[in-house]
Amino acid sequence: MSGLGRRFLAPLVLFIGGLAVWELAVAIFDIKGFLLPPPTEIISTFRVEAGTVLSAGLRTLTEAMGGLAIGSVAGVLAALLVARAMSVSKSRSSLLAQGIMPLSVLLNSTPIIALAPITNNWFGVTNPMSKMSIVAVLVFFPILINTVRGLTQVDPARLELMTALAAPESSVVRKLRVPNALPYLFASLKVAGSLSMIGAIVSEYFGGLQSTLGSYIAQRAGLLAFDETWAGILVAVALGLAIFAVLSLLERVLVPWSRPG
Repeated sequence: MSGLGRRFLAPLVLFIGGLAVWELAVAIFDIKGFLLPPPTEIISTFRVEAGTVLSAGLRTLTEAMGGLAIGSVAGVLAALLVARAMSVSKSRSSLLAQGIMPLSVLLNSTPIIALAPITNNWFGVTNPMSKMSIVAVLVFFPILINTVRGLTQVDPARLELMTALAAPESSVVRKLRVPNALPYLFASLKVAGSLSMIGAIVSEYFGGLQSTLGSYIAQRAGLLAFDETWAGILVAVALGLAIFAVLSLLERVLVPWSRPG
């Protein structure tokens, strides 16, 4: 079996084993369906609700991807500016290093329930931008912090060599700093991809189109239709895993030097 196959075999076996334990636990302990429906019931409900829940999932995925794109572009651009300032002035780098982390912790600690009413008022409850803006805030600082680290923690010997050769700063950034930062960027993107789905779904609880995944889950839970609620959660998990898988594939293609030996 190839290394890639072995990498995915263990999680697959663990996942199937977890579903089996879940199914047996519900049957053995006679857990009521409104508390925890068995996986077989959830899958059966998903087959019936597939059209509705998948359509809602695609709308939420659009919001998540839009916010991820906005937050990622903003985070990378800000990281380039910060890294440039740090390379020019050591005193400025100290100031930036001391200021960025507390600010990132502050904004990351801001709950979605506080942001959602504000963005709904700014853009309109049914405007997807109100959800995308929340996602962008969630993913901005993880991408900023990791990209700055990648841009600044370069090999000193290589940096010294390019400086000795009088390479312009644009060449240093393009040929040394950016390639070094790409593994850091993709690591943060894979985390941000999961955050984007969480942010989009939770923001939909506070108003918006009824044909979205967050609204579907909230409505079914309010009606005590927990098998349908879990079907919506199943789609959310699948979309989150799909985002992670796509980003991992892009990383293997675009950043081959980051693969473990």
